[in-house]
Amino acid sequence: MKRIVLVAAATAVGVGGTGAAVSASTGGAGRAASPVAAASGIAWGKCEVSGPTDPMNNAECAQLPVPLDYRKPNGRKISIAVSRVKATDTKNYQGVLLVNPGGPGASGLPYSAAFPRWFKGVGHASTIAKYDVIGFDPRGVGASKPALSCDPHYQDPIRPDYVPHSAKEERAWIAKSKRYAADCTRKFGWLLPHLRTTDAARDMDALRAALGQKKISYYGFSYGTYLGATYATLFPKRVKHAVFDGNVNPKTVWYDAQLEQDKAFERNIKFWFAWTAKWDSVYHLGKTGKAVEARYYAIRAAAKKAPIGGKIGPDELDDIVLNAGYNTGFYIPYAEALSAWATKKDPAALLDNLNPGGDDNSFAVYNAVQAADAKWPRSWSKWHNDAAKLYRQGYRFNTWSNVWFNAPVAFWPFNGGPELRLGAKGLPGMLLVQSTLDGATPVAGGLAMHKTFPSSRLVEEIGGKTHANTLNGNLCLDDKVAAYLDSGRLPKGRPGADATCKALPELNDPDPTAAKAAAAGPKGKDLPVGRP
Repeated sequence: MKRIVLVAAATAVGVGGTGAAVSASTGGAGRAASPVAAASGIAWGKCEVSGPTDPMNNAECAQLPVPLDYRKPNGRKISIAVSRVKATDTKNYQGVLLVNPGGPGASGLPYSAAFPRWFKGVGHASTIAKYDVIGFDPRGVGASKPALSCDPHYQDPIRPDYVPHSAKEERAWIAKSKRYAADCTRKFGWLLPHLRTTDAARDMDALRAALGQKKISYYGFSYGTYLGATYATLFPKRVKHAVFDGNVNPKTVWYDAQLEQDKAFERNIKFWFAWTAKWDSVYHLGKTGKAVEARYYAIRAAAKKAPIGGKIGPDELDDIVLNAGYNTGFYIPYAEALSAWATKKDPAALLDNLNPGGDDNSFAVYNAVQAADAKWPRSWSKWHNDAAKLYRQGYRFNTWSNVWFNAPVAFWPFNGGPELRLGAKGLPGMLLVQSTLDGATPVAGGLAMHKTFPSSRLVEEIGGKTHANTLNGNLCLDDKVAAYLDSGRLPKGRPGADATCKALPELNDPDPTAAKAAAAGPKGKDLPVGRP
């Protein structure tokens, strides 16, 4: 699955650092985990924070030891970083709610503090007040120990052009990808086979047990839907409520998923080009979508010869602009940034967004998890031919960048799998939410996940272009999520989607001339979901 960069955050705001380390303090050990169950095996303490206004001051953190290999429960241990914001409505306590923002490779620690403010922002503070919200960094991620990192300079600018215009350019990326896989093997070969999604799901169950809970509720975005589906498959009787937003297609794990993304992102970036043309009076980049697209590729070609601000080459430019394909909240700021460079030669705004959120830990885990989960083609000709075909068919924007983001897997020290077959009997009803024009997890994934779990109910956001768009201001979606988490109430089953909500025009097609937009900028969730 393609990297998912700041996809549900209109503005990325680091809260205590998305990889905030866990304090060694064990203050608070032995305090009740909930009104009904004592936490056994978790010594809660303070979280490492950035300052007095950091929302993580409202959370408590810990490290949970887990087996490296669950076949050897008394063998080598690693640890999972965990955070918690406790329920305030103890009278109507609903238990624990584990949150995963996706990736794979995204840190989940800040989300224990994020969920109360997000639910408050959409008018449902009373719902989340009934839960202990649990954030966690999956194994290998962020503050978990060890944190996987293979080459911290791998993504440093300026990288070779994603689009190989010669065999020499392609060989440069192949060599770079091989080196990365070799670095991962050399540094963490002992850990790599134990980074399957099934391992992370078993860690979740160890966390459930340590929290003293018979069942958990779960909220997963993007890849987090696959992690949640894996947990539900392995532990169906331990699921109380589960919300999956922006669903991975169980039929395309993982090589085929990135090919489907190439098509969806081409469509979505063209939406942004067309929107920018609509506001040519503001941005002066072209009066038609095709004209804006041509202008973009001309700027990209020039950046290969003379990097923007000395730091932004064609790859870096693609990575910045890609976010507009994830989230319409980026339409305005990225059109402004591109316009400032194109019309005034001012690189400041683009430089401010250079490699937003990228780090080697998340990149390493992203590759490692997908490499371990399923088999990938080991013949480079397969990768090349599939990409070349899509590029010739007009899927120009994302195809080759997606290849290189996943390419280390082609040279991994082992071929992964077998892929877990999802599905289980005895599951409660789960709520699936899917935007129909999602670029990162195309709509077919929501339908396939719904079919995989017959007791689930699917809500589609019709015309929604933003990935994993719940808790982002569409009250039709957010009211359904709250009703389900409050009482388990789900839409009635029917063929296809069980319920629909229309995308909000003001979010789907933002107006850059509106006074509020100009004054306050884009709104939405203030932490990324997907891959940071």
